[in-house]
Amino acid sequence: MSAKKSSQALKSAQKVFPPPKEFSKNALVKSRKEYEDLYLRSVEDPKGFWADMARDNLSWFKKWNKVVERDFIKPEIKWFTGGKLNVSYNCIDRHLNTPRKNKAALIWEAEDGENKTYTYQELHRLVCRFANLLKKSGIKKGDRVVFYLPMIPELAIGMLACTRIGAIHSIVFGGFSASALRERINDCRGKILITSDGSFRSGKVIPLKKNADIAMEETPGIKRCLVIRRTGISVAMKQGRDYFAEDELRREDISSWCEPEKMDAEDPLFILYTSGSTGKPKGLLHTTAGYLLYTATTFKYIFDYHEEDTYWCTADIGWITGHSYIVYGPLSNGATSIMFEGVPSYPRPDRYWEIVEKYRINIFYTAPTVIRALAKEGDDWTKTRDLSSLRLLGSVGEPINPEAWLWYHRNIGKGKCPIVDTWWQTETGGIVISSLPGAVPMKPGYAGRPFFGVEPMIVNADGSPVKTGAEGALVIKKAWPGIARNIYGNPKRYKETYFSQVRGAYFSGDGAKVDKDGDYQLLGRIDDVINVSGHRLGTAEIESALVAHSSVSEAAVVGFPHEVKGQGIYAFVILNSGFSGSGELEKELVAQIRKDIGPIAKPDAIQFVDGLPKTRSGKIMRRILRKIIEGKEHEIGDTSTLADPSVVEKLIEGRKIGKH
Repeated sequence: MSAKKSSQALKSAQKVFPPPKEFSKNALVKSRKEYEDLYLRSVEDPKGFWADMARDNLSWFKKWNKVVERDFIKPEIKWFTGGKLNVSYNCIDRHLNTPRKNKAALIWEAEDGENKTYTYQELHRLVCRFANLLKKSGIKKGDRVVFYLPMIPELAIGMLACTRIGAIHSIVFGGFSASALRERINDCRGKILITSDGSFRSGKVIPLKKNADIAMEETPGIKRCLVIRRTGISVAMKQGRDYFAEDELRREDISSWCEPEKMDAEDPLFILYTSGSTGKPKGLLHTTAGYLLYTATTFKYIFDYHEEDTYWCTADIGWITGHSYIVYGPLSNGATSIMFEGVPSYPRPDRYWEIVEKYRINIFYTAPTVIRALAKEGDDWTKTRDLSSLRLLGSVGEPINPEAWLWYHRNIGKGKCPIVDTWWQTETGGIVISSLPGAVPMKPGYAGRPFFGVEPMIVNADGSPVKTGAEGALVIKKAWPGIARNIYGNPKRYKETYFSQVRGAYFSGDGAKVDKDGDYQLLGRIDDVINVSGHRLGTAEIESALVAHSSVSEAAVVGFPHEVKGQGIYAFVILNSGFSGSGELEKELVAQIRKDIGPIAKPDAIQFVDGLPKTRSGKIMRRILRKIIEGKEHEIGDTSTLADPSVVEKLIEGRKIGKH
């Protein structure tokens, strides 16, 4: 049974899925030739190409003097020098004199099913009032405003309010601990904190204000804290510092009009923290014009956005995906964007499909870890809801294994929806590799083609290009508009992290390969590529082979030091309901890998587990897995930011190597 399933999965994964003819007919980019013509112009005439895009997709108070100045050796990157614009104006105001005025901009769905719809006109009023409250609180252009909120409308409203007055927002994911919040506030020198009394997660109340209070004990820069009532729990309020936002917003001196600040193209827009290999988070700084243009154009073309579409990205705004593809990309295009407070499986595993049915979602963008988790619950949950409104699916966050891709295509897309498997990073600002859905056939497990203006290259350790089909490090040769301009307060680390490995190129830290058709396959982080006896093996490839077995729901593979082979292979495996770990099953999984990849990829150990250490956004923390099997659990550090910190102790107890 399992061998048959594996053989079918492998056969299907090798297929190419062309876009449906009707989809291509109505697409913004309808053919491979159209894509190739646009792409060729974007790399041969970047100034002309991006000038046209900037003119057609954004509204400017003052036109730029120079399109681009870029140098990856210094590094120094500037786009649209001399130009002036405002992000909130582009996301709201310019739609108000069009038929979009009364169109839904944001539709918020609460965990318990409560919902609110905000038209562009209503959003404008609320953003202006929030902006005026920030100004009344002493915030001015260039000040850092820190948000520590759940997925509630005030988060989107607040970040747009910052852009209106030229303040720099820094959003800290609401699942992070007090210490993580404190570290980020102090690093960006935040002046005001906006939080809520608490948040809801799977029916439980999380006391956010309590965490914020602990953080603010050691954040001397925070002079004021605005608190939004979400759960109704009682919270401590420090006199002179803490104020309920709703009370302040109702005051008579808060106007419903706020003049948008005319911002320079390279003025800072936001700081967003991402994990660093050293353990200290990096505060990536994105600027105004380049970032906004890049999110607007990637949203428009990669999701093939049409005016009548209802779009849902399931990410949290605390991550870059939420910044770019819940707020800035959709709203700059005048789209209707869904914002969801809850989780995929609460109160039932069809919660996502219920929302798709309720709002007749047309474009759905989620993470592979979500797809795998919902697939584990079985196909029946997808059959109780009407998903016929869907026309395009997307994947983000990590390489999607072919088995999950095929399940997604078959059960959610009903075999008719193209899937855009998007590769990008916090650093890139927006999607940099993804086939355009109406133009290029899709291949399970492949992100596909580079977006306009992006020139990727796969290189060896010495920086030389690899042969077609060979694995290597993914670098990008020239700057695109959305790239982060710096690590806040640490330009030296910015240069060392991204521009010191391969001269004159951006180093992504991800492994990849490109096939003869020019399609890119992402293989995970460079440190997720295992070198076994001189053979480089991508962890994603081994994980895909494991997940192709009928018993396996999810797998994480890491390398560990091996006396003979240099590195050994260790697999953590989560089983589907109805299966239990056994020596016999281990043998089947090893046979599966030998068959799909070869004997060189045979794991040295397989540990059956109930869960994996993941961030709240679903990213598997492989660094922690490596520390566990190396017997270095004392070096793991703070696990409070994990979705389930208790998983770590269970993994330590059950490990097969690395014991003292």
